[in-house]
Amino acid sequence: MLTFAQLNAYDMLSNEDILQFRADFPILEETIYGKPLVYFDNGATTQKPLQVLSKIEYAYNHLNANIHRGVHYLSQKATEAHEAARSTVAEFLGAEKREEIIFTRGTTEAINLVAFSFGEAFCKEGDEIVVTVMEHHSNIVPWQMVCERKGLKLKVVPMNETGELDLQVYDSLLNERTRLVAVAHVSNVLGTVNPIRQMIEMAHSKGIRVLVDGAQAVPHIPVNVKELDADFYVFSAHKIYGPTGIGVLYGNYDVLNALPPYQGGGEMIDKVSFEKTTYNELPFRLEAGTPDYIGSTALAEALRYVSAIGLNEIAVYEHELTRYATEKLNEIEGMRIIGTSENKSAVISFLVGSIHPYDIGMLLDKMGIAVRTGHHCAQPLIDSLNIPGTVRASFAFYNTKEEVDVFIQALRKVVIMLS
Repeated sequence: MLTFAQLNAYDMLSNEDILQFRADFPILEETIYGKPLVYFDNGATTQKPLQVLSKIEYAYNHLNANIHRGVHYLSQKATEAHEAARSTVAEFLGAEKREEIIFTRGTTEAINLVAFSFGEAFCKEGDEIVVTVMEHHSNIVPWQMVCERKGLKLKVVPMNETGELDLQVYDSLLNERTRLVAVAHVSNVLGTVNPIRQMIEMAHSKGIRVLVDGAQAVPHIPVNVKELDADFYVFSAHKIYGPTGIGVLYGNYDVLNALPPYQGGGEMIDKVSFEKTTYNELPFRLEAGTPDYIGSTALAEALRYVSAIGLNEIAVYEHELTRYATEKLNEIEGMRIIGTSENKSAVISFLVGSIHPYDIGMLLDKMGIAVRTGHHCAQPLIDSLNIPGTVRASFAFYNTKEEVDVFIQALRKVVIMLS
């Protein structure tokens, strides 16, 4: 992945470009309590462009039939669309084979799949799993569950005061008992872009597999799983302008092929008898039941949409927007930004004086501004900082500096009201 300094070689999206893109998102024209919507909760979910919404409508109106093994026309066309979507995802991630793409219900299920199946195949009592202090609950709890089930130990990589992982401690935690590292590409609280390629190299030098949680990365920065050399990479459609309820697990083919099935049922089988069942080949062996074949086609459309804009161009624009918002926030008395890494994505978490983040979020909402407050499904991280939570503003390429100015003006009013 290019650094943000290297990304500056790419052209900045113009104001005209952004206005054109905003027209694709009808919800951005909504008013909230009589105020124009300023949507700064993109880290939780992104809004959906007309192109994606139209794809969903078209699929239900013209292609709706259960896929695989159907001999009739609609089933065959729906199957073709679903499998074409798999190829689109593979190309988007730089995967070598389309069979390396497993459709799931989202990042959470993808991690649970790996935690269960990898744990069954490769872990025994006394082995270790390494996570980091900044992980989302979805990349902590599944590993705790497999640790409890298999008698494993969970080790945690700490971070420094800027929100960057301590790689010396990370290296010291990797040993002959370590079976897997699970790490966020981008922190959903701090915005820190972790040095994933370096962390993977360090783990692989000791024969350790790595799962990367890419939920907060793929909407904002270019990702190539082969260049990263990731064993597993996971993300959710709804965070990259696609529908809810579908996500992706990328896995190195040889590693995936060694995993036992996560769930049993239709589609994942080769032959079933009461005496014995044999399993299908990849990717179907890890996709039990009717897949979200409508969602997959909509996800593919979302990936085509952002690819047409350009992930490098999106990264440059959002980096500038984040820099601008950070500068304006730091002008507010009592401001404390949580996470100040130089290599940071489009997330700003903050506190103001002793004001509770929930109170700030509630009042901002009354002014039409959507932010997220609380622990952001990262309680261990929040506890390590000894804070009650944060206010989080998270940006997308359809956000503007004018919206940031509205947000700052509203926040100043809120601070005066609550001080």
